[in-house]
Amino acid sequence: MRRLIPQARVGEPSTRHRLLISVILVAVMALSGRLIWVQGLDASARAEEAIAQRTVTRTIPALRGEITDRHGTVLASSVERYDLWVNQLQVDEYLENSTTAEVTGVEAAARDLAPVLGWSVSKTEEALTGDAGFSYLRKNVEPEVRDAAIALRIPGIGADRVADRLYPAGSVGGNILGFVGADGTALAGTELSFDEELRGTDGKTTYERGAQGQIIPTGKQETTAAVDGSDVVLTIDRDLQWKAQQIVAGAVEQWGAAGGSAVVYNARTGEVLSLAEYPSYDPNSPGESDPEDLGNRSISSVFEPGSTGKVFTLAAALEEGTVTPESEYEIPYEDWFDGHRIKDSHQHPDQQLTLAGVLKHSSNVGTVQISETLSPEVRYDYLKAFGLGERTGVELPAESAGVVHPASQWTGRTRYTTAFGQGYSVNALQMVSAIGTFANDGVRVEPSLIAGTRQDDGSVRPLGEPESTRVVSSETAQTMRALMDNSVDDETSSAAVTGYAVGGKTGTAQVGDGTYTASFIGFAPADDPELVVGVFIFGLNSFISGSRSAAPAFSELTTFALQNQGIAPTGEPGRELENEW
Repeated sequence: MRRLIPQARVGEPSTRHRLLISVILVAVMALSGRLIWVQGLDASARAEEAIAQRTVTRTIPALRGEITDRHGTVLASSVERYDLWVNQLQVDEYLENSTTAEVTGVEAAARDLAPVLGWSVSKTEEALTGDAGFSYLRKNVEPEVRDAAIALRIPGIGADRVADRLYPAGSVGGNILGFVGADGTALAGTELSFDEELRGTDGKTTYERGAQGQIIPTGKQETTAAVDGSDVVLTIDRDLQWKAQQIVAGAVEQWGAAGGSAVVYNARTGEVLSLAEYPSYDPNSPGESDPEDLGNRSISSVFEPGSTGKVFTLAAALEEGTVTPESEYEIPYEDWFDGHRIKDSHQHPDQQLTLAGVLKHSSNVGTVQISETLSPEVRYDYLKAFGLGERTGVELPAESAGVVHPASQWTGRTRYTTAFGQGYSVNALQMVSAIGTFANDGVRVEPSLIAGTRQDDGSVRPLGEPESTRVVSSETAQTMRALMDNSVDDETSSAAVTGYAVGGKTGTAQVGDGTYTASFIGFAPADDPELVVGVFIFGLNSFISGSRSAAPAFSELTTFALQNQGIAPTGEPGRELENEW
């Protein structure tokens, strides 16, 4: 007989025992391997992961630099403020180890903190109670409030530095300064143009926190201090800016216009001493104003200059030697040029005027006769040389360059209307800068609103020299000053300034919507000018000449500006030229 070998059966106790031991050994080996990996080979990675999970980084915002006027008067500043916050999970620990405190925890914290916050105890207790790991208590508190709150050493109470942007002069210069959003983002004006200089560099603080959000004293802590922004110094004078805004507002209201601008410009340095708007806005609360008023009409609104543009035609002809101040012209009320009818603004009998008389009487017909001594290409080149059709380079956003079409496009009537300020568009600052060419011996200086940035020692570092362009000769500039002086009667003109000889020119032009723009641009003292002043009234509902609407405002503003800048009369009387022959 064959002997049968007994087979192991799973159901037998010894078999089950050996199988169980095998499974346990495999599990132990797996767990041991994992433990060795975690505690040995992967220990540093796990530690770093744990640190990362409990590490918090908070931003320390930089304070924006100040914006000041030319004398250092602050027009925009950032003040240090704090947002107080609470980790409600930690407040119960307040005074828990005290042996003398009658109450502890939230009740005690509310009692001590309420006077600091200016709240009732019940309101404070409600704010401290809950299970929120983070919630704000009070935002935008002054440093002394923050210091008093932190000094109580209430667990879970902390503060973050923030900045509050203030404009202490209110609406004065608002259209120049611009404004920032609730989060400190620059949105308009100088705030936007010079945001890189003003905003500074934020700092940060990094620390490890426990399960309830508390700072771990022995944990890793690093702080990088914020670097505050640089101060920007404007060329404007605050008092002059205020006065200019008052004057232009009065003129707009008087004549029922839609808006207005006023510019005071130093023709020698290119500094803009005032750039006033109405309506304007208060940068402390820009949301309360019409969005259309948040820009700067002096550089963004373009218009046909009208009769003020005649000075460029005369200057080009004088420079090219095709005319003299004594050149004689027969001036009818209307005349035809290559089939196009040109007429003066008011009916008059035929006149015999010199070139000086053409400007004084602001004759369209006479100006076209003068312009025909030049080619359209030459006149176009001069308009461009005076800076028309080009951005001024002033340091504000949203400037319009205006439009001066090439001479090849001066077809039909446009060939003639461009001679007396129609058929092209400009902005207010362009015109003041262009006429400033005559005040500065024939050299146009690029206008600037920024003097520079203030250094730690208090000095101002310029951002660069303004560009200068010689447009006409000294002789032509001198002649133009005499012609513009001759155009303003210092005894009877509404643009007259007591004690000073004044040179200037009015302008009135119709806009496409049927309204009118009126202006007066001039300088004083006429024989040795430094300041050029322009007043512009937009949106007049009917034809109201610049001599009626803008010239009186020019007179008032120029009087104040001369006194403000300490420019004394020269004692020279105004010049009177031969206007008829």
